[in-house]
Amino acid sequence: MTRSPARVVSLVFLALFLLVDHDRIIGQDDRPREPREARLEQLRKRFPDADANQDGQLTAEEAQAFRKSRRQNDATQKRPRQRPEPTHGDVAYGPHERNVLDLYLADSKMPTPLIVYIHGGGFVGGDKDSVSPGMIQAAHENNISVAALHYRFVDGEEILFPVPQHDCARAIQFLRQNADRWNLDPQDFACYGGSAGAGISMWLGFHDDLADPKSDDPMAQQSTRIDAIGTMGGQGTYDPIEIKNLVGGRAWEHPSIFKVYGVKSAEAALHPTPEMKKLYDEASAITHLSKDDPPLYMIYSEPDIVPPADSRPGQFIHHPNFGKQLKAAMDKLGIENVYVHTDDAKGRDPQMEMFEFFRKHFQED
Repeated sequence: MTRSPARVVSLVFLALFLLVDHDRIIGQDDRPREPREARLEQLRKRFPDADANQDGQLTAEEAQAFRKSRRQNDATQKRPRQRPEPTHGDVAYGPHERNVLDLYLADSKMPTPLIVYIHGGGFVGGDKDSVSPGMIQAAHENNISVAALHYRFVDGEEILFPVPQHDCARAIQFLRQNADRWNLDPQDFACYGGSAGAGISMWLGFHDDLADPKSDDPMAQQSTRIDAIGTMGGQGTYDPIEIKNLVGGRAWEHPSIFKVYGVKSAEAALHPTPEMKKLYDEASAITHLSKDDPPLYMIYSEPDIVPPADSRPGQFIHHPNFGKQLKAAMDKLGIENVYVHTDDAKGRDPQMEMFEFFRKHFQED
């Protein structure tokens, strides 16, 4: 039996009520932690857009905000709930098993712009399947194609920063090299993602071009530059010293911050060797920022508060202060940027506003 859109939305509200409101009524301490996390993960898989910062983990706060947004914005009822099948899936862009991407090609006679999605997950998890179905639909309705990437996870030993960044740069080069094959416009590429994917997207946008015109590898000759960036809960810096000063609390103690550099202790992280400090700078997008860099659309959803001293290690790693720092730096250089906190976007859909931001800049080119 086919359910009406209103019936489907009612079921969504019921699921979210049972997940969020019931926990609030009985008290979180009365419910075992693992079952609650399992329900959150199940909800994230059913409704990928509920994961506001796209870091691969759905919090109770994000679930509650997702419920409120659906009540406030009837337009979201028309957005698809399920990700469509890719036009081309698991296309290899490099030798590693995670050097693969999916393509969702628009049906167009003219070469199409491309929006590239880079998933989050702390550089140790996540999946390209978390690409927003709504973003794909909006793109196809406007003759824009979408790609979603995998990249190598760090392991704390051999695969460290900036391997994930370079993998995604290679994917951009691969897509440009094959632009004619897939009817893409190589001059109109945008990148977006949440958390780790946001950091990589900014790194690609701000870093100097990695193209090597003298390389014997035709793919390496392609540009890695992009035209616009979108982020959700993005970190402009991965320097633990800078994060400690910028955010406070214990955000800088996030396990991934240690793992991406192969650092074994907090002491080593806060007192890096000169070589390690250079790597902090190389891996952080904001250190590469210059006035010729592309525009940025930022979304943040974590509370804009001073993190308490008793916060958990890694908590507030998506703090709005990252966005404020980026905005101040980009404003100073005269680079267009938009900062949105979901608390101030009631009744709006920031991800679709991000899409319109991309579309505007594609048209300007």
